[in-house]
Amino acid sequence: MRVDPHLTFRGDCEEAFRFYERLFGGNLALLSYGSSPAVSTVPEGWRSKIVHATLVLADGNRLLGADLLPEQFERPQGVYLLAALRDAAEAQRVFDALADGGSVKMPLQKTFWSPSFGVVVDRFGTPWEITVE
Repeated sequence: MRVDPHLTFRGDCEEAFRFYERLFGGNLALLSYGSSPAVSTVPEGWRSKIVHATLVLADGNRLLGADLLPEQFERPQGVYLLAALRDAAEAQRVFDALADGGSVKMPLQKTFWSPSFGVVVDRFGTPWEITVE
C-alpha cells in the first residue's frame, strides 16, 4: 500500500504546485477542469483551475492536489506534511522558501530528535514540518 498526500486549494493549486516543483524538483503533471470530463461540473470561470495535479519527486514519492470550489474548500487541520531532508543546509533552504509569505509556527532549530526541525504553514495554507533525519 502507498499513501499519497492530496492537497486541496481554493484556486491557486497550479501556482502552489509550480512552486513545489521549483522547491523540491520532480516531474509535474497538471490537468485543468476544462481539459477533463469534469468540465461540466464547474462554472465557466473555473475551467482553467486544476482538477488534478501530480508532482512525482525524485525518490518516487508523490504529492497530489486539486482546486476546490470556494464553497467546498476547507483549510487543512490536524495534519502536516513532513519533509525529511538530507542536511541542515537543505532544511534551511526549504524552510525559508516555505516561510516566505507563510507563517512560522516553530523556527528551524536543533531538537532532541533532529539536528534541524521546524514547522511552517506556507503561503498556500499547507502545513509543513521540516526535519533532518
